[in-house]
Amino acid sequence: MKKTAIVTGASRGIGRAAAIALSKEFNVVVNCLENVSLAQGTADEILKNGGNALVFKADVSDFDSAHKLCDFAIKNFGGVDVLVNNAAISQQKVFCDITEDEFKNMMQINVGSVFNMCKAVMSEMLRKKSGKIINISSVWGITGASCEVHYSASKAAVIGFTKALAKELAPSGISVNCVAPGVVNTDMCSFDDETMRLVTEDIPMGKIAEPEKIADVIAFLASGSADYITGEVINVSGGFVV
Repeated sequence: MKKTAIVTGASRGIGRAAAIALSKEFNVVVNCLENVSLAQGTADEILKNGGNALVFKADVSDFDSAHKLCDFAIKNFGGVDVLVNNAAISQQKVFCDITEDEFKNMMQINVGSVFNMCKAVMSEMLRKKSGKIINISSVWGITGASCEVHYSASKAAVIGFTKALAKELAPSGISVNCVAPGVVNTDMCSFDDETMRLVTEDIPMGKIAEPEKIADVIAFLASGSADYITGEVINVSGGFVV
């Protein structure tokens, strides 16, 4: 039976690219928070290319909703073998202007969703003594970014979560890894022309990444070629952060 991957936040950007890349090897559950039509577009692209995909709308920052997403995957595809925790938000704001609610919301979505989804798939993966969890962080989780303290803190937390859980689950045959993208051509990194020019100048490879470049790394970590890799944080930034 073909294995199954869940990709959270897969209606666009890195999540969409990851879902399409993984569909070459896995059934894919395409998760979205609100925009079902965009998520269905991801699924339709997978179906057009001969893969299998279903859409499930769920707020994965909510514990019960995350479990419903996992149950949907098991019911429709027979299990969960790969989890890609991609759902996240960002915000650029000077620290003095960040409100308590904004900080809590950032942490709940960017870190809480990772906790919720890992808890949701855990019994299934432990039962099979196999599975791959791939968390999406950011280079700002490694270095920190001015005017993005709460975002940087949340993505650093994802890295710490990844390293700790990897050690705990390795004896059970479950790998946990992290991908830390740099500047990627998505809605989350929409800059004006001048800012884009300045950012690009700081990238040694001279260009920002397309989502597919991040998806390639995710697909590798989900594959059998990465079976002996766990607890790693892969920086995919074109040399922006070294």
